[in-house]
Amino acid sequence: MQQSAQFWDNAAAKYAKSKIGDPEAYEITLARTRSYLKADDNALELGAGTGTTALHLAGSVARYTVSDGSSAMIDIAREKVWDAGASNLEFAVCDIAGAPDGPFDVVLAFNLLHLVEDLDGALSRVQALVKPGGLFISKSICEPENGASWKFRLLRMVVPLMQMMGKAPFVAFRRMDDFERQITDAGFEIIETGDYPAKPPSHFVVARRL
Repeated sequence: MQQSAQFWDNAAAKYAKSKIGDPEAYEITLARTRSYLKADDNALELGAGTGTTALHLAGSVARYTVSDGSSAMIDIAREKVWDAGASNLEFAVCDIAGAPDGPFDVVLAFNLLHLVEDLDGALSRVQALVKPGGLFISKSICEPENGASWKFRLLRMVVPLMQMMGKAPFVAFRRMDDFERQITDAGFEIIETGDYPAKPPSHFVVARRL
């Protein structure tokens, strides 16, 4: 965790100033997520970064815990929440393994799981955090199914070089069917999927804990 946390601590200020790459896809993701949230839910977001998504979704639930492995990211998230005057958000500096014990009605992980090396271990921890019948909602970059664009192929070539220079974190390019299989193997039933955006696929998955 320490190496990854240091990378994101260093990147936090720049990350906070960056704009959402595909606003339409982001709004679709928020809308689909909100459709599953209930007013009395206790929610946990893993890898919440600087809290932008948390602020959009927290009004749909009773309690929302914002967690991230980077203390610098959480510091910025606290400032955003303070400025917004939101009152039902809590904060935790932790990775998935150290996340606050649930059970939670819903656990969220957006743009996080492709940054996780031990996905099976992470999903096992998520399964323990979600109450039986509760939801795990995630979105993660996956391998294109019908051939990758030249931009995606170039990205795959450049990422290892950037990692060697400390300019990029670990990134896994998983196939969508493999990704979904790992989620179901962890004890979930997938009830909705989508790609927002479709190219390269940022795969949205809603899964219910069995």
